[in-house]
Amino acid sequence: MRNTEADRCECHALHEGAVKAAKKRMPKEELLFELAELFKVLGDSTRARIIGALLHSELCVCDIGALLGMSKSAISHQLRILRQSRLVKNRRDGKVVFYSLDDRHVEGIFKKGLAHVSEAAQ
Repeated sequence: MRNTEADRCECHALHEGAVKAAKKRMPKEELLFELAELFKVLGDSTRARIIGALLHSELCVCDIGALLGMSKSAISHQLRILRQSRLVKNRRDGKVVFYSLDDRHVEGIFKKGLAHVSEAAQ
């Protein structure tokens, strides 16, 4: 990314009221760290593809692998990371384990992100 004229602030005065108000409203540091970690997990294109695949229905590892053209081992590794981050959950039906999005928040985050990048592409 390049700096542009619009990115540079030419003022030399501190706007104390605005700084104090922003400081009061800032989320706690621990929450911001967790949020950054969440976005790191979502920042992997394979994991994003898996989330996209699970948007509308639950799928097993074999289904996801066939859909994405990847091995079961590779898919399982990514699902483990997604599960640890509470982005997906699983349920067992006999010998088959099905995966789905953990909750509506995951769907919302993903759809908002898609809307943002789609808007920028237009």
